[in-house]
Amino acid sequence: MNNKDFIAALSAKEGLNTRNTQMLVNHLIAEMTEQLEEGNSLFVKDFGQFDVKKRLERVVISPSGQRMLVPPKLVLGFKPSSNMKGRMQKGGEE
Repeated sequence: MNNKDFIAALSAKEGLNTRNTQMLVNHLIAEMTEQLEEGNSLFVKDFGQFDVKKRLERVVISPSGQRMLVPPKLVLGFKPSSNMKGRMQKGGEE
């Protein structure tokens, strides 16, 4: 499902027009992004938890045998809630 299909399905389900639904989704994503950029964890009930983790600096060896230093970086993590895991194991049914 692409963004256009998602917005159309969500607007039909909620009875809103697609423009307002798109604005709502954009604001939601912007706020989530802002919170994650500040280093805050974000828990969405019955969905899961997003958090930012710092991956430490490390040395890797390339296929040619050359040692390379990989700098530290921030990575986004997601852990689904137990409710979401249960629903996926049942094939998406409640």
